Amino acid sequence: MSANLDLDTGIGLRPDLQLIAGWIKPGSRVLDLGCGDGKLLDYLAQHRGVHGYGLEIDTANVAACIARGVNVIQADLDDGLRDFETGSFDYVLLTQTLQALQRPDEAIEEILRVGRSAIVTFPNFGHWRVRQALLSGHMPVTKTLPAAWYDTSNIHLCTVADFDALCAARGWRVRERRLLNRAHREGWSIRLAPNLFAEVALYQLRGRLGS
Repeated sequence: MSANLDLDTGIGLRPDLQLIAGWIKPGSRVLDLGCGDGKLLDYLAQHRGVHGYGLEIDTANVAACIARGVNVIQADLDDGLRDFETGSFDYVLLTQTLQALQRPDEAIEEILRVGRSAIVTFPNFGHWRVRQALLSGHMPVTKTLPAAWYDTSNIHLCTVADFDALCAARGWRVRERRLLNRAHREGWSIRLAPNLFAEVALYQLRGRLGS
């Protein structure tokens, strides 16, 4: 896998979103959970020809999506995806939102019911800066975990090792995995000790064989 994230397909997007855009096939049906201001869906519609919908709870972000012409539904992800039929989408995206959900494991099960592939990203709580902060007796504040303990929406932080173990236990197939540092780059240190040096994890998942 190449370490170069300067993708032609992602000009104007954050590097991690560039990578996600490169994973999505043109003309796909995409559901973006916690879609924020709709920038990724807008890009995918214009440059990859996707048919996209977003779910977002924040009113200001919903308004930004509408202003971009992005199809958006105001909804709480913790309420589930019961209104979507099985296999409705080619890809369901959950970017930097997993750790804020009440039951992230159940959310991924639902995502893999609704979509053929899930793309999930999250901050790695096993990174050495996080460990250093905990050893000093404090909750970590880093570039990928910028909020203080009293002002964070994160309730289920996990490490790369935790997520790999969950995938194995549930039988989810990992099609792609990219582990990046705070500059959204790969390197020898991450390849040597991914759970220690990766700060951002990106996974593309499929459901169990036969499901």
